[in-house]
Amino acid sequence: MAEVEAKSEDKPEKPKVPYEVKAGLFLSTAAGIGLLAGFGSALASAKKQDPKSFDAGMIGVDASAKQKMAHARHLHETGASLATRALGYGTLYAFTGCGILFFSIWKLMGVNNLTEFRDKCGGILPKIPKNNPPQSRTEFSGLNDLLQYIIDKDKEEKALKQKSKES
Repeated sequence: MAEVEAKSEDKPEKPKVPYEVKAGLFLSTAAGIGLLAGFGSALASAKKQDPKSFDAGMIGVDASAKQKMAHARHLHETGASLATRALGYGTLYAFTGCGILFFSIWKLMGVNNLTEFRDKCGGILPKIPKNNPPQSRTEFSGLNDLLQYIIDKDKEEKALKQKSKES
C-alpha cells in the first residue's frame, strides 16, 4: 500500500484551468467564427452583385495606373481597405451608440455607483421566483425528451382548463 502512495506522489498534478478561462475561450471562439462568417458572406454578396468591380477593387494598382484612373469618372478602392474602413466605422458607431445609451440610463436613474444601480434595478425589474425545490423536471436525456415533456405538460394544462370550463 505504501508503494501505491509513493507512485501517486511521484506524479506531478496538472494545473486545472479555471471555468472562467474555458468559458472566455469558448465565447471568444464563437464570436470569432461569427465574425469571420459574417465578413465572408458580405464579401461573397458583394462579389455576386458586381464581380467586375469587385475584382478591380481587390487588385492593387501601380502609380502609372493611378494617374490614368485620376482622369476616370470614379476611382476604385481595394476591397480590403473598404472593408477595413467599414468595420472601423461600424465599431465606432456601435461603441458610441451603446455608450450614450448606457450613460443616459445611468444619469436618468441618478445613481453614483454600481451598488446603487443594482438596488434601483432590483426595485424596478420584476422579482425572479425561487424554484427551490424544483416543482417539475430539471434533467432531460436529450432534446427529444425535453420537447416531449413540454408537449405532455401542455396537454395536461389544456385538460385542466377544459375541466374548469365545464365545471
